[in-house]
Amino acid sequence: QAILAAGSNLAFTPHTHAPETMAGEKAVAAKPKAKTTKKSVRKTPTRLYSKGTILGYKRSKSNCYATCTLVKIDGVQTKEDAQWYFGKRIAYVYRAKKEVKGTKFRVMWGKVRRAHGSSGVVRTKWHKNIPPRAFGAQCRIMMYPSTI
Repeated sequence: QAILAAGSNLAFTPHTHAPETMAGEKAVAAKPKAKTTKKSVRKTPTRLYSKGTILGYKRSKSNCYATCTLVKIDGVQTKEDAQWYFGKRIAYVYRAKKEVKGTKFRVMWGKVRRAHGSSGVVRTKWHKNIPPRAFGAQCRIMMYPSTI
């Protein structure tokens, strides 16, 4: 039965259940889908390296050894902590003026060799010697090659 509302052209029908189709299932009426804004869940990128600071060349009072660079790794306080990083790859990422292969970023690669003292500083050897302008800059100690 249609009931006409007083003073309006809207017709209301009493609520009826959808007819049963199969055992216990109800027929689903096709409803127009409302616009739903799906929030994209943005995960923060995972850092796959440890941070370090390039301190300078290994040296004595009068001699300077440019082939060996000292690096302080964040979170490493003892010689025993530093032992896990021995043999790991190390990268110094810097920005140059001239664009090469579509990017201004360049990378210098090296390797962690051994500890330097007992405070967690390590000695590193690079494929090309680190320039002095990199002293105090950040570097990345990669988690490979792994011995686990």
